[in-house]
Amino acid sequence: MTNNQKQASTEAFPLAWPEGKPRTLFARRDRSRFRTTLAGACHSLMSELTRLGARNVVLSTNVPLRTDGLPYASAKPPEDPGVAVYFTYKKIQMCFACDRWDRVQDNIQAIRHTIAALRGVARWGTGDMMEAAFQGFTALPAPGRQKTWREVLGFPNGNPTKAQVEANYLRLRSMHHPDKGGDAPLFHDVQLAYEQAMRRAT
Repeated sequence: MTNNQKQASTEAFPLAWPEGKPRTLFARRDRSRFRTTLAGACHSLMSELTRLGARNVVLSTNVPLRTDGLPYASAKPPEDPGVAVYFTYKKIQMCFACDRWDRVQDNIQAIRHTIAALRGVARWGTGDMMEAAFQGFTALPAPGRQKTWREVLGFPNGNPTKAQVEANYLRLRSMHHPDKGGDAPLFHDVQLAYEQAMRRAT
């Protein structure tokens, strides 16, 4: 990893989920069949990105980072297992993000397998198809700070009661509901924030 990559990676905590990409609701996340550790998944992904020719890699998760910019393998699993990997491919900014699975290492492994499959397209003699497939991962905004559940639900400071959380959730849910002309990404953020708040309350 170059010095530039190290510098970029140290800004990858907490998770910088790409704007506009929907999140998977907590209740819809599953345990994958991957059999890997966090360290193993990180190593496999970085190796795959090296073979691809990716540069300026930023692996973003909610796992605290080591001095080399990679997540601590021994850290406590975060509530949000989402993963986003940003990199440059042929001078184009790319982003692969996954929160389908309930563990960080499994989401990293899912991204690794996706990139490996796209590389396979090139190896099988249809490189133009790989270029076309990669177009779907471009034009995503650069990493930015993700709001906490308190900020989304309107409690930037302090610890609201369960009743206060419920009240704000219902108001915001109604305000942003797509069936009522609301914004679907904002509605999704409110739903995720409420789930996180309820898990903390139990």
